[in-house]
Amino acid sequence: MKCPFCGASETTVADTRINDDGDIVRRRRRCMTCDKRFSTYERAEIRLPQVVKKNGLRVEFDREKLSASLWLALRKRPVTVEAVDASVARIEEKLLTLGEREIPSEKIGEMVMQELKKIDKVAYVRFASVYRNFEDVDAFSDLVREVSLPAPRRGR
Repeated sequence: MKCPFCGASETTVADTRINDDGDIVRRRRRCMTCDKRFSTYERAEIRLPQVVKKNGLRVEFDREKLSASLWLALRKRPVTVEAVDASVARIEEKLLTLGEREIPSEKIGEMVMQELKKIDKVAYVRFASVYRNFEDVDAFSDLVREVSLPAPRRGR
């Protein structure tokens, strides 16, 4: 680590401490040349992929925009804030585990539909009707029928 006072590259670590949450490491350092002390902080850099829009434009992933999309579909539905926050967290986790630098917005839309299908079927149909931009009533009817079918029974 380069000394911020004299620019020398030889420094030693005098003390290391981890914060209460365990996500930041504070290191007290001493310059071997000028003998001055300074602190450095380390934290994990977590980068979500950039979103590639349908028009080719690339934008930073926006957690607030994702949450707002879910809430728009869930408007006036009996769903808790915790359920929506958990859905957003699951989508972010999936994006991180993909390890991609870029992701098409369509893939995020599919993830949103999967989450909505789990937490509220009416919101799922609302979102899908806009997202999939149905061309005819039959395609929309198929979606509603898919949601309203009872889940298959497993072994007896």
